[in-house]
Amino acid sequence: MTQPPDQPPQQDGFGAPQMPGQPPQAPQPGYGYPQQQPQQPGPYAQQPGPYGAPPQQPPYGQPPQPGPYSQPQQPGPYGAQPSGPYPQQQGYGYPPPPFPGAPGTPPPGGSRNPFKGKPALVVGAAVAALLVIGGTVFAVTSGDDEGGKKPVAKESDDGKATASESPVNPGDGSGDGGEESEDFNADRKAGEAKVLWYKEAPDAPASGADAPGMWITSKAAVKAAYKEVVAYNIADGKPTWSTISLPQKVCAVTPQKTADDKIVIAYMSGTSDRAKCNQLQQIDLATGAQGWKATVEDGKLFDSAASISLSLAGNTLMVGRSSSGTAYDVRTGKKLYDTQKYGEDCFPSAFAGGTKLIAVSSCDALGANEHDEVQELDPATGKVKWTQKFDKGWRVERTYSVDPLVVYSTNDDKKAWNISTLKPNGTFRSQVGFDEEFAPECGFAILTRDLTGCTGTAADANTLYLPTDAKSGANEIVAIDLSTGKEKWRVKSPTEEAMQPVKVEGGNLIAYVEPSYDTAGRVVAIPTAGSAHTPKTVMQLPKSTIDIEDGFYSPDLAWVDGRFYLSSTRLTGNDDSKEKLMLAYGK
Repeated sequence: MTQPPDQPPQQDGFGAPQMPGQPPQAPQPGYGYPQQQPQQPGPYAQQPGPYGAPPQQPPYGQPPQPGPYSQPQQPGPYGAQPSGPYPQQQGYGYPPPPFPGAPGTPPPGGSRNPFKGKPALVVGAAVAALLVIGGTVFAVTSGDDEGGKKPVAKESDDGKATASESPVNPGDGSGDGGEESEDFNADRKAGEAKVLWYKEAPDAPASGADAPGMWITSKAAVKAAYKEVVAYNIADGKPTWSTISLPQKVCAVTPQKTADDKIVIAYMSGTSDRAKCNQLQQIDLATGAQGWKATVEDGKLFDSAASISLSLAGNTLMVGRSSSGTAYDVRTGKKLYDTQKYGEDCFPSAFAGGTKLIAVSSCDALGANEHDEVQELDPATGKVKWTQKFDKGWRVERTYSVDPLVVYSTNDDKKAWNISTLKPNGTFRSQVGFDEEFAPECGFAILTRDLTGCTGTAADANTLYLPTDAKSGANEIVAIDLSTGKEKWRVKSPTEEAMQPVKVEGGNLIAYVEPSYDTAGRVVAIPTAGSAHTPKTVMQLPKSTIDIEDGFYSPDLAWVDGRFYLSSTRLTGNDDSKEKLMLAYGK
């Protein structure tokens, strides 16, 4: 089996990296990403290798694998195929399955997460038509369906939260009825964690509602749900500040918070079919004070604010729309700059924040050379630090990590996916180069790309950690060397349930082992260095909350200062029983 080069050379945007002085090698069968239903070669036609090298016949009807420099998106709906995202080159791609179950696209599991592992939906011509002309205006409005007038952003009238507080179960039976009044710690066994508090979700409409974001500060756990933003004391669950009630439902949030605990959320402009996700509200997580408000207006033709994305990098808020982005000072709401159309009809409109600001552009969307490009921007000025072009047909879907930058891309035509790592200067560093089905938790993104919409992944400077898709029972976490794309080590879940990465902390990978019908979940620490990677339980969750723990819908997870938090990211609107919102454990 031919292995990809350990250190691919720098790219100039015109082809997959090749080892200097060596002719490229044809893709090899069985090498690459998880192959779904290998017995069905059908839709995965063989692709010729680089420079016309004849394709290899895949064994047992397996579709050929793309090269190390062209695997399509995260474990996505398809799989990997020959022909990678790197410029004009077929590389060593890896063909994946066409439907749920492809690498990283496990089937829904129980009540925990009906969308587990499914990648972003690929939108057809309608969305492609949106990726045309950019430019946006930022203005304060009354929040009606039409967007209102255009005065500048300003502070809200009183800067204070006003909504009523809702009950929380502190875990000792002092709640207001139902599960909220159950004493979860009454029969706590030795070695089990303490239930610090539990919160049920607000009523949602029958059509469901989003509950995005979870921000943990030194004092509060803050959550958005439907039309509310709530905050609870991390130790006892008592409201830290009054619940914020919003005029309409929440539709986007900044996954990150600033160093001084500020976030921005977006809510709908109304309830009609013309309503847009364009109303912005800054919130201070420490006090609940509502800062500046603003409206993101439509830009030029086909540049809609019907759906937006929000990202934070330092003190820069980046708002992404269908074909443009606008940056603002998150402290004041002052506009900083617009992302500009460049080159071959390239429109920077999808963004990932954190320690860096990453932009993804759709180029020549309606032309013969349709492709994506990735850039790093200076958050303060918008200046482009570097640009990396991906091959025709490859769509950048997710960033598994921003620093280091790990990108998941897909190729709809080839039913292929790819995971690649970029160096600080934007050149390709490596690409995952072995056959595996991964299963991170990824939500749906339709009108806008949610680059940071995946959980169940973690990374440090040199290693990416991904959960495998076991379909049922115990899975594994694989440590992938970001310098070579090869496997470093793997470890199996300590129980018969799935395990997923949460974060890297103090030389350990912190992971969550899901509960079964009669066994509670647990938090484990896996040493990242050395030769022993045995999971050590650092928090055994109590049996008293198995049903609640197992009932979170598409859960978000956080491990902060020795406490473990679960929260729902979507409310179904089911009136038959109270939905779960947040659950906190400690010692």
